[in-house]
Amino acid sequence: MISKVYKLHVKILVIQNKMGIGDTVIYLPFIKAISKKFNCQVSLLVKASSKADEFLNKTNYIDQVIYQKKNDGILGSIKLAGELGKYKFEKVFIFNSSIRFNLVSRLAGIKKIYQYPLFKKKRQHIIRAAKKLIKDNLSIDVNENPEIQISENLIKETYDKLNIKEDEINILLAIGGSGPTKRIPSKTFLEFMKKTKNMKKCRFFLATGKEEDEQKILNEILDTEFKDQCVALDNHSIYETLPIIKNCNIAICKIQVFHIYHQHLV
Repeated sequence: MISKVYKLHVKILVIQNKMGIGDTVIYLPFIKAISKKFNCQVSLLVKASSKADEFLNKTNYIDQVIYQKKNDGILGSIKLAGELGKYKFEKVFIFNSSIRFNLVSRLAGIKKIYQYPLFKKKRQHIIRAAKKLIKDNLSIDVNENPEIQISENLIKETYDKLNIKEDEINILLAIGGSGPTKRIPSKTFLEFMKKTKNMKKCRFFLATGKEEDEQKILNEILDTEFKDQCVALDNHSIYETLPIIKNCNIAICKIQVFHIYHQHLV
């Protein structure tokens, strides 16, 4: 859990229970709108798989990230309600149609509950449903794109540490993927890299994870003539990777989350 010292006018909780990193990023404009409306930071309840504390620790409208523990049925819900009750939240915005989170919020003593219509999950559009929740309850039209806030000092430190040069094109290659169908073979990236040989000098930042198939793609790329132009990011945390992405000129991504990061880092 991350937390910041901040004087809250209203204690507000936002619940976002989708699993992915990209899912959390998508909801940021709506969370920001809530914060702006009530002139306070808000707390965020998310799954640990969202890794939200690694990329929201500089976000000035979020007070703290609370990780939802594994759902253990009724007992798990009671424990969660007890934990949330300690914060004495006054309002909660629930970005789903789950009766569970509605009941948990009530058990936690939260008086004002704003939520999608219950039991209406089927064919629910991720953006339109969120827009409607904020419009219907706060009279705000949210049209902003997501933005991930990052320290300018960290961007500069990373620039210097990695010896990034203005006369080179710095390219992010998202070579990893969360599953076999989301991974692109190394030969595809190598074909692209070969086409850059006659261009301005390029440097490639290879973003991937530790899965065996991902490491195979990474090693196949590093075992080529481009080895000295590559920087592997598999040992970097999300927090460490963000300023690197910010310093890149181009991103070649199939993975949604890296595309979102590159487009919306500020």
